[in-house]
Amino acid sequence: MPPGWGRSVVTIGVFDGVHRGHQHLITAAVAAGRARTLPTVLITFDPHPAEVVRPGSHPARLTELRRRADLVAEFGVDAFLVLPFTTEMARMSPGEFAHEVLVDRLHAAAVLVGRNFTFGHRAAGDVTVLAELGRRFGFVVEGVELTTADGQDGVTYSSTYIRSCIDAGEVEAAAAALGRPHRVEGVVVHGYRRGRQLGFPTANIATAPFTALPADGVYAGRFVLGDRRLPAAVSVGSNPTFSGTVRTVEAYVLDVDEDFYGHEVGIDFVARLRGQERYDDLDELVTAIRDDVARTRALLI
Repeated sequence: MPPGWGRSVVTIGVFDGVHRGHQHLITAAVAAGRARTLPTVLITFDPHPAEVVRPGSHPARLTELRRRADLVAEFGVDAFLVLPFTTEMARMSPGEFAHEVLVDRLHAAAVLVGRNFTFGHRAAGDVTVLAELGRRFGFVVEGVELTTADGQDGVTYSSTYIRSCIDAGEVEAAAAALGRPHRVEGVVVHGYRRGRQLGFPTANIATAPFTALPADGVYAGRFVLGDRRLPAAVSVGSNPTFSGTVRTVEAYVLDVDEDFYGHEVGIDFVARLRGQERYDDLDELVTAIRDDVARTRALLI
């Protein structure tokens, strides 16, 4: 933290997705900070703790760090603090983490976390342990109740739930939990140019490792380039008609003929149109694509 920052109100978590449950916690932390006239600091970690604790188990990533920072800023967070999650941090006891991070670095006056929050070596700390440490070190602790999905008994908004929706291609359910469409980001790269040969030139998007991609299929979505939100028919999959083996994300942007190569873009997934299919001839494929484009147009324009 900058010199002279003084005391702060802190909230802690991975916050992957910044979904509606996270938003509820962040809003509570910001309100607590403003009530105390103190800055609100959000702590997150990179890489995902699971990758360090159980190498190879990194869950699919819902949001890149930069987008995560932009999203939490919209809720009034004053500082977005990314802690490198290392084996040394994984071995910290709850008391060491509280003293070194919350007290020495952030001078925490209050710490707000979800009711299911755990921390420290082997997840030895929970909200009760954190409250005990708070009494010892001079900060108050509030465990914020989890947010329940509307009309779904026993289902809480969580990154795990949203990943399961995306993995099943249920992008509308994921959007309901996120409070916005799920976005996949990447750089437009050169592909095989098959779409152009068929009359539907696509932008091929190279995504980062661990990106949460929807189930194979065709989707109506929006192609995000800077401030522009352009309707697009989006294919996710391995192109079985052409015996493909590598999963790709390709977007046909409606009514726009531009060169997007090299641009960083996003795809907001709005609705699933159909699953991935293999066609016996190109005429069948072109007919299916025309139908995908027409349905996208009807949904988004």
